[in-house]
Amino acid sequence: MNSLEIESFFDQNTHTLTYVVFDTETNDAIIIDPVLDYEMDSGIISNESINKLVGFIKSANLNVVQILETHVHADHLTSSTELKRIFPGVKVGIGEMVTSVQKTFKEKLSLTQLDDNGSQFDYLFKDGEKRSFGSIDIKVISTPGHTPACVSYLIGGMLFSGDALFMPDSGTGRCDFPDGSAKDLYHSVHEKLYNLPDETRVFVGHDYQPEGRDLIFETTIGESKAKNFQLSSSTAKEEFIAFREKRDATLRDPKLLIPSIQVNLNGGALPESELNGVKYKKGK
Repeated sequence: MNSLEIESFFDQNTHTLTYVVFDTETNDAIIIDPVLDYEMDSGIISNESINKLVGFIKSANLNVVQILETHVHADHLTSSTELKRIFPGVKVGIGEMVTSVQKTFKEKLSLTQLDDNGSQFDYLFKDGEKRSFGSIDIKVISTPGHTPACVSYLIGGMLFSGDALFMPDSGTGRCDFPDGSAKDLYHSVHEKLYNLPDETRVFVGHDYQPEGRDLIFETTIGESKAKNFQLSSSTAKEEFIAFREKRDATLRDPKLLIPSIQVNLNGGALPESELNGVKYKKGK
């Protein structure tokens, strides 16, 4: 669709990209991977990222018809629940394998009250599923590896790859979270995403700005196949798996892992307040 445009929002604290895809003819819009600001040390939540997002949407007179999550993020809290309050009637979708992630972390973090059937989300997308939200058509591509529930979204010749595929100088997402798999990620990228047309535009979920370069968040399938330093079209499966596993063994947990997982598994809903009016998260 030639009438589709994109607005990007970058959260420097977590290096996360949020996207608004909108139809200039109908003003229908989809939000992908929205961020809720959270200060780990103080536990303070703020709406700086939300305000920027909502400010653009209102100034452009857009009609938000859907929120899409590429996966259960481990490095930032999602603002999808708050956005549903701001835009009544908006729904949230995520890959159907989110239930697997819920079951894993329900046990690991003793989240006894967590429903692990995906009921916190309005849509649980299947691999290859096609849907229309307003005037915007999407196709869901299951891209497990970073987590078993990761999906990428293909919208009008544009791929939103989440943590599966980054800029060519940044490689791919890590695979050392529970049930992550470098083998699965290789298949997701090499056998699925790299089978898309070379001209497909790719919008990544994070940009870590290696060596301090300026922010870049858009590439193409063709450029990724030729230049991705971790996983190009010529990279052998065994080579990628060995590289990814060695590299992941050196990485520390994301700073916001524990609060992010708890909130994001629950569709973005914050914990219930205790008798003193304070909301508490589980610790490590």
